[in-house]
Formats: sequence, C-alpha cells, structure tokens
Amino acid sequence: MISFPKPDVELFFRTFHIQQFAVSRDEKQLVFSTNLNGKYDLWAMDLPHLFPYPITFQGQNCGGIHMDPQGRFLLAAFDQDGNENWQIYALPRQGGQLKPIRVNTEHKFYLEHVSADGERIYYLANHENARYLNIYRYHLKDEKEELLVEGKDAPLVRLCVSEDETKLAFLKAFANTSILAYVKTGEETICLTSEEDTEHVVHDVVFYSDDHLLLATNYGEDFSYLAQFHIKEKKLTPLLTMKKEEIRGIYYQPGCDGIYLKTCKGVQDFLYHYDLKTQALTKIPTPVSIIQQIIYTSTGTVYIAGHSSTRPANIYRKKKDQYHWEALTNYRVPGIAEEALVEPEVLTYPSYDGLEIEALFFRAHPEISNKHVILWPHGGPQHAERKQFRALFQFLLHRGYSIFAPNFRGSTGYGHSFCKMVERDWGHGPRLDNITGVEWLIQNGYADRDKLLLMGGSYGGYMALLLAGRHADYFKAVVDIFGVSNLFSFIESVPEDWKPIMKRWVGDPVEDREKLIEDSPITYVKQMTKPILIIQGANDPRVVKNESDQIVAKLRERGVKVEYLVLEDEGHGFSKKENEIQVYRSILQFFDQFIS
Repeated sequence: MISFPKPDVELFFRTFHIQQFAVSRDEKQLVFSTNLNGKYDLWAMDLPHLFPYPITFQGQNCGGIHMDPQGRFLLAAFDQDGNENWQIYALPRQGGQLKPIRVNTEHKFYLEHVSADGERIYYLANHENARYLNIYRYHLKDEKEELLVEGKDAPLVRLCVSEDETKLAFLKAFANTSILAYVKTGEETICLTSEEDTEHVVHDVVFYSDDHLLLATNYGEDFSYLAQFHIKEKKLTPLLTMKKEEIRGIYYQPGCDGIYLKTCKGVQDFLYHYDLKTQALTKIPTPVSIIQQIIYTSTGTVYIAGHSSTRPANIYRKKKDQYHWEALTNYRVPGIAEEALVEPEVLTYPSYDGLEIEALFFRAHPEISNKHVILWPHGGPQHAERKQFRALFQFLLHRGYSIFAPNFRGSTGYGHSFCKMVERDWGHGPRLDNITGVEWLIQNGYADRDKLLLMGGSYGGYMALLLAGRHADYFKAVVDIFGVSNLFSFIESVPEDWKPIMKRWVGDPVEDREKLIEDSPITYVKQMTKPILIIQGANDPRVVKNESDQIVAKLRERGVKVEYLVLEDEGHGFSKKENEIQVYRSILQFFDQFIS
C-alpha cells in the first residue's frame, strides 16, 4: 500500500485568493485580481468559457477594477509592494501595456466611478489634501482634472454618482463608528442623517433615482437598517429593519424594482432580495459564508465573490429567476478533500462583566490533535473573526493545533454600542474578554491550562504583545504579525488621512497619557518572559516597521528569546505567495518547539 506524508505547508498555501472582480456590460468578459501565478495580477475569462488568461504582469495588489461601459478598455488601481498608494491605469480589455491615468507614487487615488459614456472617471485622492482627501472628476479625453468636493473636517471615504452626473453622494469618516453621508446637488451639500448626532454610521449609499437615495445606516438605532432619502424634501424614511442583523450593502440597477442587500450577523453574511414596491423580502441562499463583493447587472444576473471556513474565495453567478449558483472559478485546497477541513463551532461565553461574547473554536481532529490551543485575537479592532477561509488556520489544524477566536468587545456585527466599546480602550475590556474566554475554555474542557499558545496580526498582534506582557503565565509562546507595540508612536505614524480619527479611536497623547501608557505593550517588556516570534512588512503604511523594531530591541536588551522576520517587499499583509509560505512555515516551526 502506498502511504503519503502529512500535507506540507505548500498544499495549503497553494490556495489562491481573489481581491476584486468586474464584469463587462455585455457580460461576455469577467476580469479579476488573483495570485494564480504567486503574485497578484489581473486575469480574465471570456464568458461562457471559464478558462482564465492573464492580462497584466504587474505582480501587485489591486485596489479596484472598473470596466468601460462602452466596452473599449478597463481601468484598475495598483499599489507597490503593499504600500497602499493606489495608482490608476487603463489597459485594453484583452490585456497589454498599462497606460498611466492618475499616477503619483507618493499619493493614492481611489477610483470610484466611470461615466456611462466612458469619458470621465470619479475618484478620491490625497495629492492636494493629504489629511482629508478630495473628490475629483477626470476627463480622459482632455486629461483634465476637476475638483468637485474638498475634504475639510473629516476624511472622505466613499463616493457614488447619479445617473445623469448632476449629483454626488459621499461619506465622511469622523471615526469608525461615526460615518456620515452627504449629497451634493448644485452648490448645496445636504447631510442625509444628522450632523448634530454624529454617533452613527452610514455603511452604504446609492442613487435610486435622480431625487432619491437608498442608504444603510444605524442612525437612531443599534443595528443598521435600510432607509430612503428624498433629496428635494430632505426627508429620511426607514424602509426595512432586521432583527440583530446589520444591513451593510445595497445593490441596485436602474429600472429594477428590486434591490439586493448584503447583511452581516456576527460571524456570517447573508444575501436578500427586497422588492421596493411590494416590500417583499426574500432570503437568497448562497454557497459562501462571507460575501466580499457583489455585482448586480441590468439583465438581473447577480455575481458574488466570497468564501467560507473550508473553501477559498471564488466567484459565482446566479441568473435572473434561477435558484442555483454557478461557480465561475474553482479555487480549493489542492490535495485536501473539503470534508477533511475544519468548520468552526460557534461558542458564546460571559465575559468578566457579564457581557456576552461570541467566538469561533476550530477543533483539530482528535486523531491528530496535539492538545494545544492557539488564542487568535482578530485584527481591526473594529472588525471580527468570521467564517472565512484562512489557509494558516487549516494548516495548523492539520498539524494538530486547535484555534480559539473570540469576537471581543469592539468587534463588528454585534451592533453599534458593542462596536464602540473598544474606542479609547484598546487594552482593558478587549484584553479581559480574551483572557476570560481562555478561562472559559479551560473550565469547559476545550483547553488545558498548560497547553496554550498565542498569535495575532495587526490589532491582534498588538493584543498578543499586550497579553504576553500582562498575562505571560497563560502562554507558552507568542507570535506577533505586524502588531502595534507603542500606542504613542502608532498614533503619530499612521497614514495622514487616519490621523483625524485617532483621538476617538485610540486616544489623545496628552489627555489620555496615563491610559495610553497602561495600554501599550512596550510598558510591560519586563514581564514578557516567553519566547516571541515577530513578523513585519517593511512597507507597512498602517503599522510601520518601527513598531516592531522598538519591541524587538527592548526584548533583546533583556535577553528574551525573540525571532524577528522582516519582509522587505510587503506591507500590511502578504501580496506574494512565497512570502506567505515563508511566514507561515516559520510560525509552524516556532510553535512546534513548544508542544512536547
């Protein structure tokens, strides 16, 4: 009988991801950004044929794809080695040389809309307003840029344009939990909700007609709902509220009575069709747990990109009046049956103050379990761990590690008040939610006290460092992936357009000095006694390399065992497959030292 070795890391990391996709108006071409060749590039399929072919050879992250409505070209935004400075290029539909459209490598351009005749593009950019960004219209034929809206009191973060291009709707982010929507008509700019009560969020806004907007907002409520805004009357009318389920995305096609809604409930997304005339709401089953992008076409066809805990991102299509979804891509884990992958259990536990916390527990199969559990605090922090595909998780599970991922206070998908709980409290409530969760696992037989490990990325890396300093006795070893070590230097070093939200999000260096000291991991270096692996992207614009340099230097001064891996061509994540494999193999080798 032939025997085979355990799956190597490459099998799990030879899974591919889809960043963005677009569909031509005639629905004969689908273009998507994927790392099929190890780095991200644009690939296309000439529908109905499903064989992909490459159309760019940049090897860079894609920040957006837009098709010319007239079918002549497409537009895409790329950064450079993870620096998130998005540059806009045009290229022929069948691929070829990129033509620079809006390129200034020291700045970023967020492409949001292409006019119906393909002659004008609309975007947000920071080349003339680094802190708040401006909205521009660019005339492709004349190569002329036109300023439409100047950002003044808060960063501009989203944009949509009316069908006749006479009105703009846009969002201003005063904080992650304070995002207001405005419509500009002529010289007048109107807030769709309230500028006096800024403690709410508009998640999405679309033009329903020349005089009506649809928006997803939690204005006046804890969970976001669907509302309509009448521009002439300046009147907001709620249309649809869902129990404990947040409406996050609205998808509309002119001439259609129905819209599609993407909702979020804790660890999972859902899709609905809502008839604006009859108010009939229909839940649409999908083949994914997490919906990352939706395109609704004039033919009534819906395209989605999404993934689940056991299947990587794929693109699916459902034609009008059809029940089933057709898979247009077929990304899976090579060499591993999907039923051999681990679907998480959804747990709930009371935190230290009685607050209910939802969590995911990925349990390694008993026959291969090494009895060790990895605590994974998620990034964000105003984000959540969800039923999404993580190759790292599935690989570690197949090597015997179980994983515990709590959605501590501050996580999204549990209402506005829950999400706000992390603001100006990065290191107390969320920290104790994590530790209380670990204690709950031990008491309920999910974990052994002497077999705990710790790993996180971004805010999760920050939390890993903080727990390593304040609760060192719990964990045998710690992995920090581009985590914040010093809240003071973090506040000063974030991108310029992040700085207006930092006081409400993290704290004020003067007013909150003692609190920021208390919540900074670097304060507790002397208590960090367990081995630590620190991973950092040299081009990271969010958590700059100095955050890791600081903590590594302090730990080495004290003689703590610390391994430091710097990726020179990465930012806040992994855009190159060889780097991803290197990092996750390093994590496995590091943890394997401590499981005996």
